Amino acid sequence: MTDLPLSDHIALVTGASRGIGAATARALAAKGAHVILVARTVGGLEATEDAIHSAGGTATIAPLDLADGDSIGRLAEAVGQRWGRLDLLVLNAAILGTLTPVPSIDATEFSRLLTLNVGANQALIAAFDPWMRQSRGPRLVAVTSSVGAHPRAYWGGYGASKAALETLTLAYGDEMAGLGDMRVAIVDPGATATAMRTDAFPGEDPATLKQPDVVGNAIADLLASDFPSGHRLRVGEPGSA
Repeated sequence: MTDLPLSDHIALVTGASRGIGAATARALAAKGAHVILVARTVGGLEATEDAIHSAGGTATIAPLDLADGDSIGRLAEAVGQRWGRLDLLVLNAAILGTLTPVPSIDATEFSRLLTLNVGANQALIAAFDPWMRQSRGPRLVAVTSSVGAHPRAYWGGYGASKAALETLTLAYGDEMAGLGDMRVAIVDPGATATAMRTDAFPGEDPATLKQPDVVGNAIADLLASDFPSGHRLRVGEPGSA
């Protein structure tokens, strides 16, 4: 696989047990990257790993609860000790929370939503920053939603978390300007046939939506390209969540 554009790259994808995360991991491996697969569900991670190995790629599973900051730190140390760097980081894992009017948002659930959708991603950036600085061309992609930039009724909690994620990651990219070749991008998948989409739109026919592989391939293509830091990619039709 040495003739592939991401050969010799070490990538880490969160939420890699299913949906867009699993599709992105498969697509990165198909381009030659060794992919570290992160999620809580061991069975799903093993399925993604098996698919990558069956296609001739390589991957390592890392079962992890992203709400546990200490575990993130231990994972970063393990990655640094084994490979000495991290080249590609895809921040994909998120939870939807309850779609409800802003005054009705449950404080406990909102706290958990922000912890997983924002705090865990900041912890990942902080933990892997020293190892990404060791890469000759580090790249970071954060997966967002249209409701992060365009607020919608009943989506206030989830949208707020995505708006915060965008600000956080783009600020990091700006901070890294001039300190190497770090590039940061935001990807909005658009309407995609995922479990989260089904939770949000239970009456929708998944067959009318694009499959996660479309988004995974788009993210992998982006990471294999020479995109400018701060780039935004929307995959799919305008106006979709």
